[in-house]
Amino acid sequence: MTTANRQELLNLHVERLLRCRLCPRMQSMPVSGGPIVSDVMIIGQAPGPREPTLKRPFAHTAGKTLFRWFEQFCGMDEAAVRSKIYFAAVCRCFPGKNSGGTDRVPAPDEIRNCALWMDDEIRILQPRLIIPVGRLAIVQFINCAKLDEVIGRKFRVVHAGHRFDLIPLPHPSGASPWHKIPPGKALTERALKLIARHPAVAAPCLPRRSRAKPGERGRRS
Repeated sequence: MTTANRQELLNLHVERLLRCRLCPRMQSMPVSGGPIVSDVMIIGQAPGPREPTLKRPFAHTAGKTLFRWFEQFCGMDEAAVRSKIYFAAVCRCFPGKNSGGTDRVPAPDEIRNCALWMDDEIRILQPRLIIPVGRLAIVQFINCAKLDEVIGRKFRVVHAGHRFDLIPLPHPSGASPWHKIPPGKALTERALKLIARHPAVAAPCLPRRSRAKPGERGRRS
């Protein structure tokens, strides 16, 4: 599939995504980073309360930390990341608050509904690298009993009929200090160095490599 074909399919996909109203308990319309054709996908958990108004993912506190990581380790500022990487999420709408005042975790049926969008994006983009951010995003691809078992490692994964590298990151929200204290701080830095060295990030202008045939999921390196 040519880049032009991918762009056309992705444009139509994002248009349909923004019209989605499948989940009545969600408290906003879908949030999208736009139809960026890329070899790299960042997959977040769900928008917060400010992203729907600002109309872009990772638009508040967690985003500031995420983009600081990319600038420090990959030499890409926020504008470069947003223009070169496709942003997805486990759920694309703000779930609202729970009774305790914190952001509600999406329900299993909401996650299943939105998984259809993510799977289609993987089929269209055929990414070389996916970066799931936060435990909810990570467990859509691999087991994650503890963050320190998966952060700082690269996995070879098959999902939606496509094989790609997976480098998980912890969620950069201030709600958890995991990425700021041992062992999380060192493991997060190790993961960011893996991302920076990955060919899809280190050489984004190189031609797309030939695609490997899908195989068994979960081979690690």
